[in-house]
Amino acid sequence: INDFKGIVPSEFQLSQNYPNPFNPSTVIRYSLPNTSKVVLNIYNSLGQEVMRLKDETNTAGIYEVQFNSSKLSSGVYFYQLIAESVDGNKSFTSTKKMILMK
Repeated sequence: INDFKGIVPSEFQLSQNYPNPFNPSTVIRYSLPNTSKVVLNIYNSLGQEVMRLKDETNTAGIYEVQFNSSKLSSGVYFYQLIAESVDGNKSFTSTKKMILMK
């Protein structure tokens, strides 16, 4: 299930984290149709950035990121993917909600 090598998605996508609610870790999956600069941030319910999970360039494909929240308190958090293709032709932003229950 976790072997996505060789799969090139047709569009940008940010999937719902799994499991949700979670404690203390969850998986965030995203898809890139072409090589893109990727920033993946975690925000608290006040909109403050609490963690940056990714800030790098990824080739086209499907990615999974493990998020460990052991240093955070219970509550609602948001994760946001910002991706911009390196050729500058496409950009994508998506935000989803997740719940940490300790």
